[in-house]
Amino acid sequence: MEDTTTEVLKWLASGSGMVAAAMVSLDLGRRLTGWGFVIFLGSSMAWIAGAVLTGDAALGTQNAVLFVINLIGVYRYLIRAKPV
Repeated sequence: MEDTTTEVLKWLASGSGMVAAAMVSLDLGRRLTGWGFVIFLGSSMAWIAGAVLTGDAALGTQNAVLFVINLIGVYRYLIRAKPV
C-alpha cells in the first residue's frame, strides 16, 4: 500500500494531466494551448516524482520523454514568435 503523499501526488499528476489535455484539445488559441503545455510539464514532474517514490521505471521514463515533448510545446506556443 502506498503512503498518503504518494497517493496525493499521483492524483495531482492525473488531474492536472486531464486539465492540460482538455486545454490543448479545445484549441482555444495559442496562449491557452501554451499554458496547457505548462500544466502538462507540472503533470510530468509529478508523475516522475511518483515513479521515483514507487520504483516504477517505465512510468518515470515515459514522463521524462513527455516532459521534453511538452517543453517543445511551451516553446512553440508561448516563446516562439507567432508564425505568419
